Amino acid sequence: MAAVSSPSAQEHASVLEKYLEEGMQRARAISNRGPLELDSNGRLHQYILDAFFEHGFYVFEGVIDDVELEELRADIARLLDEAPTGKDSKVDAKGRPAFGQEFTRPTYSFIKPLSDPWGGTKLLSGRHQVQMTQPSPAKDAPDEVVHLIGGMCQTMESGIRLYGHPLLLAVAEAINGPDFVPFNDATFVKLPGLGGSVAWHQDGVTHWDAPNWDPGIHGFNFQVQLYPSTPANCLWVVPDSHKNGRADIKALVEENGGSEYLRDAIPLACQAGDVTIANRQILHGSFANTSPDIRVSLTFGFHRRSSVIGQRGVLGQKDDAVYDEQRVFERSRVIAVAIDARQQRFPQEQRFVYQPFVGREDEYRWSPEIYELVIKNYNLQDLSI
Repeated sequence: MAAVSSPSAQEHASVLEKYLEEGMQRARAISNRGPLELDSNGRLHQYILDAFFEHGFYVFEGVIDDVELEELRADIARLLDEAPTGKDSKVDAKGRPAFGQEFTRPTYSFIKPLSDPWGGTKLLSGRHQVQMTQPSPAKDAPDEVVHLIGGMCQTMESGIRLYGHPLLLAVAEAINGPDFVPFNDATFVKLPGLGGSVAWHQDGVTHWDAPNWDPGIHGFNFQVQLYPSTPANCLWVVPDSHKNGRADIKALVEENGGSEYLRDAIPLACQAGDVTIANRQILHGSFANTSPDIRVSLTFGFHRRSSVIGQRGVLGQKDDAVYDEQRVFERSRVIAVAIDARQQRFPQEQRFVYQPFVGREDEYRWSPEIYELVIKNYNLQDLSI
């Protein structure tokens, strides 16, 4: 495929303008959004489940309240303030030792402004088949910007409390069963005029050719929005594509005249505090953020236990150990600790009951000791399929 052009940031924003509006029209026609509602038995309402299973996504409106939003924003601001100045740096912009050096896996991932770091490469199992347009940043742009922040449960207390949110865990249980297990987490940061793109892809890797394949076999991801997200910087999805098996993304782009602006895609624009959920098999991506608006999306996912047991790590993990019951148990402990951390901060809130740890709650009370035992470096045990 021919190399993509490099328009200026302003030219990129101008070209996108019509496509963004057309995408919003398609999104309004489908809707698939509303409050996160449980029925009288405390289960996710069936009409929401049906809509999610049908289209592969849903937007839960107003899930995170203002108090929690402010705590999450404050922690993200701290992480950005204390970030290294680049991928090879050990100091922050003020010359202090950068945050995160105590963790085994790097906390921060950097990219060139407005770039597409994965598209058209073999990274992440080669899922990102076609590179997105990479606009030229402003002349005074930094050489590198933060693209991802990892380890939300070990880097910020508001993050582990969010991980134990009872409504979100109720969604995980409704979709993946009461013995659901974690995937991983990462915070996407799209700074105004600087944030990079994420090329079109599907997340699942391991089960495409499995005899028991079905549209939900690779799990799902939440994205918690800390600020309003717009069509220019938000996640885009191709509705219903989770049901069609592995997509030939190169062919889709070629059939679209070589354009990355896929005709059926819609933006998941949100208000602050909204939470999107997307099937990991749905075709999705996002464009370089040439807009003036920041987007911060705390992203974390969950699997069916049956999808994970017996698999080996993928998506670039160096750890290729088999995901046996012990490995799954050790990673799932984070959910138990997160539930208690949240209960300690919000004691009036209904506590979620995570079935695999019923009767073991006292073993996983949130404390400095349990942080060292369970939470620190927990992401080395992520369950990536």
